[in-house]
Amino acid sequence: MKIDVQTFEGLDRPCYIVEERLLRRNLELISRVAREAGIEIILAFKAFALWKTFPIFREYIRSTTASSLSEARLAREEFGSQAHTFSPAYTDYEIDEIARCSSHLTFNSLSQYERYHERARRANPDVRFGLRVNPEYSEVGTLLYNPCAPGTRFGVSASRMPDELPADIEGFHCHCHCESGADVFERTLAHIEEKFARWFPQLKWINFGGGHLMTRKDYDVALLIRLMTDFKKRYPHLKVILEPGSAFAWQTGPLVAQVVDIVEDKGIRTAILNVSFTCHMPDCLEMPYFPEVRGAEHIDGEISDGKEQPLSTGQHLYRLGGNSCLAGDFMGFWQFGHELEVGENVIFEDMIHYTTVKTCTFNGITHPSIAMVRSDGELEMLREFGYEDYRNRMD
Repeated sequence: MKIDVQTFEGLDRPCYIVEERLLRRNLELISRVAREAGIEIILAFKAFALWKTFPIFREYIRSTTASSLSEARLAREEFGSQAHTFSPAYTDYEIDEIARCSSHLTFNSLSQYERYHERARRANPDVRFGLRVNPEYSEVGTLLYNPCAPGTRFGVSASRMPDELPADIEGFHCHCHCESGADVFERTLAHIEEKFARWFPQLKWINFGGGHLMTRKDYDVALLIRLMTDFKKRYPHLKVILEPGSAFAWQTGPLVAQVVDIVEDKGIRTAILNVSFTCHMPDCLEMPYFPEVRGAEHIDGEISDGKEQPLSTGQHLYRLGGNSCLAGDFMGFWQFGHELEVGENVIFEDMIHYTTVKTCTFNGITHPSIAMVRSDGELEMLREFGYEDYRNRMD
């Protein structure tokens, strides 16, 4: 059916919707950056893994990055190429198949390398080995998302590195960012070089990880290209790889929900939706952040006598509540321009990256469908969920 991407009128159940036009816009920019900078940019499944969109991705990129056996299999079986794989710790029962699914296999520690590199080589003689390093510098402000925080479990610091790398370690992997700008990368890059440049002559490639939000409107794309071209002039023998996730799916579509009831207590009106923050928008609670709601303004709240109250009130002020049994499955206050009615859509913007791969079926609440609006306006349903999906997760 044809769909109006402004209102999504006609939908009567929750749905994540990817807009092909917006996805291609991001892919075109990322492809241009890779071409002009002379680097490779690959898709990180941890942020986006809607495999039915992979035919579109393959028009622009050649590879993906995985952090588990399931993701590595997805790369090989659905994307059609072996993955650049990193995991904090590989296991005896998965390492062989992971190696067979991987073109690059990065170890988080020298002990993991010692334990598994010979076995991984037997499973896949062509796999390239890398080592994750920790530059001990990151500007990520939220501790939950900072991979270089003191006591981190990610990577080897320079002080723990041997002078000579094992002969079959060909690359370094370094991840320090989260939705960061090119200026942050510029400062981080200086620390990476200061700590690890002495080992660069022993390498063939370096992966600067994800978090490079180059499709955000205020991102300095020209600076990123200059940083990479200058780096390659200093180290022309190194292949450079970036593996953003959010940048690919940034602002490519919303989560459309519907109002199913409106309740009131102590002067607080809550619009109960047929989605859940804890099930379907976990980053909103983890990060935390307030999502943008189309046609509504977020109003700051304060805690008074243990209850959250808005700082300002209005005729059409609502707290948005999820449909699970968790008492805290609600978020903030939003001022709408009209009285909400049961059945109307509430549209949460920018809910494709990370959100679609982090949801769960807590409380048995049905997962939102996933759809794409094709360039001609046709709505194609990519996946619908039901009891079997809930049941299978319980196996």
